[in-house]
Amino acid sequence: MGTIVSTIRVGQKPTKEERKRIRAEIKAAKKMPPVFDPECPPSTPEALAEFAAMAREIRKNRRTPAPVVALRLKPDVLSKYKALGKGYTSIMADVLDYVADNPEILSKAHR
Repeated sequence: MGTIVSTIRVGQKPTKEERKRIRAEIKAAKKMPPVFDPECPPSTPEALAEFAAMAREIRKNRRTPAPVVALRLKPDVLSKYKALGKGYTSIMADVLDYVADNPEILSKAHR
């Protein structure tokens, strides 16, 4: 079975025929055996055990939850970060971490 491409515009819903075709394709795909890419063969039990060990190590080394801090910012600075979208507070924290780890930047800060 190949890839079928359909173009649907914003706000447009698929027709009954398209929904019926899609359901039939999904039903047929569920009965097909998985096909593995030769460039990416299935993981061996040894590789899975290694991945599990890596995940345990990552979880063990995770930082403890950061304390919540109230911070006063200029409105234009906050709007620039908010424009970055979801997760902008994590980006702010990363910037603060970077600056704190680079004394030459701190020495140039306006005091």
